[in-house]
Amino acid sequence: MNETLAGQVECYGVILFTEKFDECVAFYREKLGLPFWYEKEGLCCLRFGAAYLMIESGGAAQDRRKNRSENPTVIRFNVPDVAAAAIMLEAQGIHVETKHHSWGVTGSFTDPDGNVCSLKNADDPFFHDTQM
Repeated sequence: MNETLAGQVECYGVILFTEKFDECVAFYREKLGLPFWYEKEGLCCLRFGAAYLMIESGGAAQDRRKNRSENPTVIRFNVPDVAAAAIMLEAQGIHVETKHHSWGVTGSFTDPDGNVCSLKNADDPFFHDTQM
């Protein structure tokens, strides 16, 4: 038996508490295209790579981008081409702020609750590390 929690995990997941539940489900499912997994009363679970994103009610929305004290997490999407992904999202009415950093390119946008999502270029050597 593995002596660590990670050695016992069968599936990783992120739970996102939202106020605008229906709008957030539509955003992640329809606009971003996360595949539907299942739903129950008050929650919707979407596939998120090898993990899942569970959207639940009970959060607090903002009409603007939440700051780190309001939500200290970012939902990251590593993509091969940030500019192309940003153009695709912009065509759906999702504003993306693209930035070039010494460590890569990011594109920041928000969901209907004001939670921060981010694109990141996946050509970073980290994503090709055979030790992962």
